[in-house]
Amino acid sequence: MSEYTLRIITPSKVIFEDTVESIIAPGGAGYLGVLAHHAPLATTIKPGRLTVRRKNEEISFDIGEGLLEVLHNQVSVLVDFAKRIE
Repeated sequence: MSEYTLRIITPSKVIFEDTVESIIAPGGAGYLGVLAHHAPLATTIKPGRLTVRRKNEEISFDIGEGLLEVLHNQVSVLVDFAKRIE
């Protein structure tokens, strides 16, 4: 499966930065999935759970509201709060 770069950024720091296979995010119009080579996209993010999949591993984050941008096989999630769920 193809991969892309994901960054999860809050006002105080970068919470996560790595290559991933997919994410599922709580978009403004409902949950949305992003795979590699996704069309350019900018959308709002609602508070909820962001799920990241990479190489047989799944990582979840509780996130606040913000923005998600997909551009040139890179995804940036800019949120006011993000915490990894252990």
